[in-house]
Amino acid sequence: MLEFTVSVCPIDAAWLAVSRLPRSLVMDVDEFWLLIEQSARETTGNEARLAWLHERLVQRSAEEIVDFDAWILMARRKVDTWLMWGAMRALFGGGSDDGFWYFQMWLVGLGRVAFERVAHEPDALVDVPEVQRLVTMERNRQTWTNDDWPKFERLAYVAVKAWEQATGKEHEELAEALRSRGFELFALPHPSDEGWELDDEEESARRLPRINRYMRELYGRP
Repeated sequence: MLEFTVSVCPIDAAWLAVSRLPRSLVMDVDEFWLLIEQSARETTGNEARLAWLHERLVQRSAEEIVDFDAWILMARRKVDTWLMWGAMRALFGGGSDDGFWYFQMWLVGLGRVAFERVAHEPDALVDVPEVQRLVTMERNRQTWTNDDWPKFERLAYVAVKAWEQATGKEHEELAEALRSRGFELFALPHPSDEGWELDDEEESARRLPRINRYMRELYGRP
C-alpha cells in the first residue's frame, strides 16, 4: 500500500482558490464527492483512505486530476471564513493558521451532505456526529488517535502525488494548470467574510449561539 508520509505541502503554496474563469470540467462535482465519500466507506483510517484515492486518481487523465484538485480548492473556499474559524476554536480550542487550514480539509473529508450543511451554517457543526464524538472525548479526557484529530492536511496533496505519478511532470505544472484556469493560490487561510476577534467569548456566543450553548451544557457552565 502506498504510504503518505509528507508532513508539509510539496507545493510552494498550499492552496486556497478563487475561480474566475468559467469552464466545463471533465470530472463534475458529483463524481468528486463520490470519490471522497467512497474512499471513506471502503477503507479504515486516513492512510488507507489517501492510498485509495491515489490509486483511483492515477488511472485518470491529467485533466481529471486537475479537476479533482480544482474541486478541492473550490470546496476549501466555501469554508475559509472567519465564522468557520471561530466555530472551530469554540469547539476544539486553539486555532492557528495551519490548524484551520487542515481543518478545512477535514470538513471536506466528512462528505458532501455534512460539508454543504456546515459551509452554509458553521453553527450547524454541533449537529455533526463526528464533532459531537470528539468534543465528548475531550470532555472525558480521552486521548484522540491520529485519525481522530479534526484535521486532514494530506487530503490537499493527494492530487499532487497522483499528478506526478500519472504524468511524470513536476508539481509546479499542476499549479500552473490551476492558475491557467483562473485560480488564485494562497499559502494560508484567506477569509473573505467579516473579520472579528475570535477570542472574544461574548462575540463568539453572539455569532455562534448553538455551538456556545452546546459547549456550556457539555461542561456544565452557566
